[in-house]
Amino acid sequence: MHESPTPRSETPHPRTLHELRESGHTYRTVKAEIRENLLARLRSGAPRFPGIVGFDDTVLPHLERALLAGHDLVLLGERGQGKTRLIRTVTGLLDEWTPVVDGCEINDHPYAPTCVRCVKLAAEKGEDLPVAWRHRGDRYGEKLATPDTSVGDLIGDVDPIKIAEGRTLGDPETVHYGLVPRTNRGVFSVNELPDLAERIQVSLLNVLEERDIQVRGYNLRLPLDILLIASANPEDYTNRGRIITPLKDRFGAEIRTHYPLTLDNELELIRQEATLLWSDGTADAPGGAELPDHLVEIIARFTRLVRESTAVDSRSGVSARFAIAAAETAAASAVRRAALTGEERPVTRVADLPGSVPTLRGKVEFEVSEEGREVEVLAHLLRRAIAETFRRTLGGMDLSALLDKFTEGAQIETGEMTTATELLRQIGPVSGLAKIMSQVGMGEGDESPGHAAAALEFALEGLYLMRRLSKDEVDGGAVYRT
Repeated sequence: MHESPTPRSETPHPRTLHELRESGHTYRTVKAEIRENLLARLRSGAPRFPGIVGFDDTVLPHLERALLAGHDLVLLGERGQGKTRLIRTVTGLLDEWTPVVDGCEINDHPYAPTCVRCVKLAAEKGEDLPVAWRHRGDRYGEKLATPDTSVGDLIGDVDPIKIAEGRTLGDPETVHYGLVPRTNRGVFSVNELPDLAERIQVSLLNVLEERDIQVRGYNLRLPLDILLIASANPEDYTNRGRIITPLKDRFGAEIRTHYPLTLDNELELIRQEATLLWSDGTADAPGGAELPDHLVEIIARFTRLVRESTAVDSRSGVSARFAIAAAETAAASAVRRAALTGEERPVTRVADLPGSVPTLRGKVEFEVSEEGREVEVLAHLLRRAIAETFRRTLGGMDLSALLDKFTEGAQIETGEMTTATELLRQIGPVSGLAKIMSQVGMGEGDESPGHAAAALEFALEGLYLMRRLSKDEVDGGAVYRT
């Protein structure tokens, strides 16, 4: 679920170098901070990487070992495996507040100033050197590697404005620092590293090994205190040779990520990330819709079937965003129905799922042989997911009471614009409805017409897929009959 930002504590009091020394503050490098804070959480059992799902026994142990070893690292994984999310959580292992020389562009520590401006200021002010405080949330830098990224963007370049102000070209203070030095004493991430031009990759060599930067022809070497984490797709990283060998060699660890390994992890991820669902899965606040457990399971199984399908390019992968978008689109269909029909407390139903298929097509790379059949393939896999979920939840139940509703040529029409009340009116009273609802995960408090309609419509679709009912597709819906 989406967590609210952690409130910041009050900014520490020391405002000068003297006050900082008096407070007992000790200077630690970024990697030492992360190492000690990670060890403290490991010992206490506190969460280390909140919001990360399904990596506990696979990815996180490798990441923790790399951080404890003080290694810069590369996360390798297909799209939508949570690489960027994982990188951003590493900043949670930094100290909440850290002192910097007030006004420093590269966050120099007051005990060890390094840039020309701060060295001069420290010599002039002495123990009165002004101190400011930076929160760990401000100590993270990120750059999406694109072909047009320049060395100036990452490392720095001459600032023409400072030259125009009358400073000489050789003055180190005419340098405009790039993203990497501006994240000094923090965590910097390069997303999709292979997309960075090889000549630009060279600029990172010193950052990773000598821990410093050089800007153009200046006699300027700035020692950097930084943790560098990159992300890459395995195909780019290992096969295309688009990362220069010296740069690969300088990363201390290479960690593979993966998609959720279990159905439970997939379910948890959907619940956590889908924005149209409330934290408890209900629509107690305006603007969202409840997504019952059996619908979440269908979407999770659907996602896994798409990943496993031979019609899909396995090298591209199927992002976790596929499942999240499917859940949000289905919930949005229920919200739309409620707005147009006046239905209260919208609950997502099986009829809301097919509408998401065309919109999900763009999230999947298909094999060339499937060109023109993309929607058909996805619709087939969705039906399989519904059937699998039906077999697990209602497959062993006696649904004869529901089947009895179809005697003497009776039929039931439903669709994304059919309200729950209208669907229940067509079906009428059903013996054992409470048990059906319980089997699909609806418990106490789930007695609304929307819940009952969602459970019964799922049962109808399952009976059709098990060949115990017939179904005719009509514009915007379906008609079930014997």
